[in-house]
Formats: sequence, structure tokens, C-alpha cells
Amino acid sequence: MMTDPVADMLTRIRNAALARHDRTEVPASKMKQAVAEILKSEGYIADVRPSDGNPAKLTIVLKYGRDRSSALDGIRRVSRPGRRVYVKHDRIPRVLSGLGISILSTSHGLMSDRDARKNKLGGELICEVW
Repeated sequence: MMTDPVADMLTRIRNAALARHDRTEVPASKMKQAVAEILKSEGYIADVRPSDGNPAKLTIVLKYGRDRSSALDGIRRVSRPGRRVYVKHDRIPRVLSGLGISILSTSHGLMSDRDARKNKLGGELICEVW
């Protein structure tokens, strides 16, 4: 039994990037889809494709540079099932002095730290990406 599906998704993305794979597949959920869409909009992954079938899966296409260096240097789960981390809008941490992003779960859905600060929304700090 898996207790933290989001951490499993982040680990699959991290491992696929380190192994220089073109894509990876993860079991689908609405939260994982939202996290992947934020990663896509911020430029860390190339594409997210939901697949039909039983069970449903998300295909995450990774993004690389010319020298095959990954666009994703690191990804870390912050809030876990055993230790939830909540932050106010003025206390959202800056990842690598603004070079990375945080993904937060707010009352208006999942969003990046930049959008949460702009909308003055706090919430659960899901993960950090750089």
C-alpha cells in the first residue's frame, strides 16, 4: 500500500531525469495532474498526457537541453502525510533565491509560489522544484 502517491510521482520524475529517460508513467489522479501541469507551465517538463484505460495513467515527457542536461535539477517533497507544512502568503519560502519554485495547495487550487504571493494566498507547501 502506498501512503504518499505525490511523493511517488516526484520520485519517478527525479529518477527518470537522472537516468535520462524521455518519459515516465505514473498512476493518474487529479492532484498529480495539477502538479504536472504546474511543472509544465514553469518549464520543468515538456508535456503531460493523460491516458485512458484501466487503470488510468499520466505520461510525463521530460525536458532536456542541447547537451542532454535535464531542465529539472532537483525536486523535493515538503509536506508529507506524517508532517503537514502550512505557510502564510508572506512566509512562502523562496527556492534558491527565486531560481526554483514551490507548489502550494491553496483554497483556490494548486498553484506556484509566485501566483500564491500575487493572490495573497497561503496553504499547504506540497513540494519544491529547482
